[in-house]
Amino acid sequence: MSDDEKVRLGGMALPNGVLVHGPNSWACAIRCEDGRIEVASAVKRFRAAKVNSPFLRGPARLVEAMALLPQVKRALPKAELPMQNRRVVSAMIGAAVVVRGIRESGRLRPAAQELLAGFLSLAPAALALRGGDLAAYHGAEHISIGRYEHGDGAKKEHERCGGHLVGPLVATSAVGNMLAGLAPERMRNQARAAAQIGAVAASTEIFGWMTRNPDNPVAQALSKPGHELQHRFSTAEPTPEQLEVAEAALAACLELEHGADHQN
Repeated sequence: MSDDEKVRLGGMALPNGVLVHGPNSWACAIRCEDGRIEVASAVKRFRAAKVNSPFLRGPARLVEAMALLPQVKRALPKAELPMQNRRVVSAMIGAAVVVRGIRESGRLRPAAQELLAGFLSLAPAALALRGGDLAAYHGAEHISIGRYEHGDGAKKEHERCGGHLVGPLVATSAVGNMLAGLAPERMRNQARAAAQIGAVAASTEIFGWMTRNPDNPVAQALSKPGHELQHRFSTAEPTPEQLEVAEAALAACLELEHGADHQN
């Protein structure tokens, strides 16, 4: 691959910065309280791209993303992670309690019960995006990657944002949990755990199909919830200073990616 070829990038917004990652490397930039930008980067220890099984690809990508966070925290101790917020932790516990209550109440039909549980499970992530500068850094992440991929004019919404997984994930989780509910009671917890893994795998494959077929009516319908989530809630227009942080993370990641490519 030459330096002119585009690297497929992903990212994650932090309350005080942006994490950008490619197939082989990651880089994170944060804005310190004194105004300085700190940047750290490294080669990935685990690469989901090496996993070829359709059933395991989705969970592997999730594991890859989560595995980066301890690395980021060690390299940049001042980096703030969304799950460090006490409100988010409390919301996660509260959502789990409410979801369990819904499933045990028996007042709703199984399909409605699982759809409601799926949407409630998104509450902690929604709460995290309400705090501080996280939504603006999310917009900065999308704009910086969008400029790299498409040039000037990139918007705060991006077609590969994980928010587009909302529609497929809620639907596949509802179906999986409905089927798990048919299992014998002694095996129901294991069945639900398997259903969640299956839902992640299925929704990731559906999401990949959506990105390859953006003009398909089904793909557009499935992407609508995620786009509205980005547009109205999870992203905000960043300041020039926040964009500067995102661009620093992008540049550091690309430098490592091109270096790794030349070594290969």
